[in-house]
Amino acid sequence: MAVDKIILFYAFAPVADPTAVRLWQTALAEKLHLTGRVIVAPQGINATLGGRVEDLKQYLKTTRQYPGFRALDVKWSEGSARDFPRLSVKERPELVAFGAPEEIVVDANGVVNGGRHLAPQEVNDLVEALGEDVVFFDGRNAFEAQIGKFDGAIVPDTRTTHDFIRELDSGKYDHLKDKHIISYCTGGVRCEILSVLMKNRGFDNVYQVAGGIVRYGEQFGTKGLWKGPLYVFDRRMVHHFDGESLTLGRCTVCEAPTEQFLNCADPGCKRLRLYCGDHAEVAQTTVCADCTERSANVTYLKQQ
Repeated sequence: MAVDKIILFYAFAPVADPTAVRLWQTALAEKLHLTGRVIVAPQGINATLGGRVEDLKQYLKTTRQYPGFRALDVKWSEGSARDFPRLSVKERPELVAFGAPEEIVVDANGVVNGGRHLAPQEVNDLVEALGEDVVFFDGRNAFEAQIGKFDGAIVPDTRTTHDFIRELDSGKYDHLKDKHIISYCTGGVRCEILSVLMKNRGFDNVYQVAGGIVRYGEQFGTKGLWKGPLYVFDRRMVHHFDGESLTLGRCTVCEAPTEQFLNCADPGCKRLRLYCGDHAEVAQTTVCADCTERSANVTYLKQQ
C-alpha cells in the first residue's frame, strides 16, 4: 500500500540560472505527481511538497544532483498530495520576500553573516544557562503565533515578511540589542534572512533554531519550550507535535479557546481569523477589519 508524506526543505546557494532550475523542477515534480509549492531564486530553493514516499525520495535524489542542493536538510511530516490544491513552481527575486535583497549575500556555504544555528537541545541549554538574557523572537507572520509560539516570545506586528524591516527600524526592539536573541520560524528559512537583518542593525548576539520549529517539535514536542500547535501553509493548517499541546488561540467573537482559522467573508481577502465551533458561521458573513476600512475609504472617496 502506497504511503503519502509531506516534505519541507530549503537550500541557500547561488543559482546562476533560476529560470532553468524552475523549468527543471516543474518537469520533475509533474512527472512524479507531486503537489505543493516550490520557489526558486538567485539565492536558492525553498519547497513544501506532498506525494507518495517513493516519489518524494526520487524527487529528492534528483534535486540533490544540483551542486548547491546536495546537503538538503529535509523535514518529513504526515500529509499527502491532497493537502495542496495543485503544484506551483515559481521564480522570485528573493527566496524569502523581506524586500532587502541588497542586504543578503549567499555563497557556497549558505547565507553570509547569519545567526548561529542552534540544535534543539542547544536552544534549551542556552536558555538554562542565561535565563532572562535570552529572548525568543518570532520570525513568522503575527497571526501564526496566535496558536503556537515559544514560551515568552516576542511577536512583532507583521502581516507579511515585508513588515519586518519596518518593525526592526522602528526602534521598538532596540532595548534587546544587549540580549541573546533566538529567532525562529516554521522550517528555518525565514530566520536565515531575519537574523542577517537583525545583525545588520546592531543586534549582535543573534541565533536561529536549526530546522525551525519543526525540528524542535520533532525532538521535544510541547514538553520543552514550545507551546501549542504549529500553523502550516497547506490544507491541514494546524500541525500537532503531540497530544498534549495547549490551545493558545482565542475566538475572534467570544474569546473561547480555539485553533480553527477561517478566511474573511470577502472572497478576495485571504486574511485568517480564529473562530470557535459556536461562531464558525460568523466568518461566512463578516469581513475583517482591513476590508471594513477599505470599504469605508471607497465610500468616502465616492462622496467627495
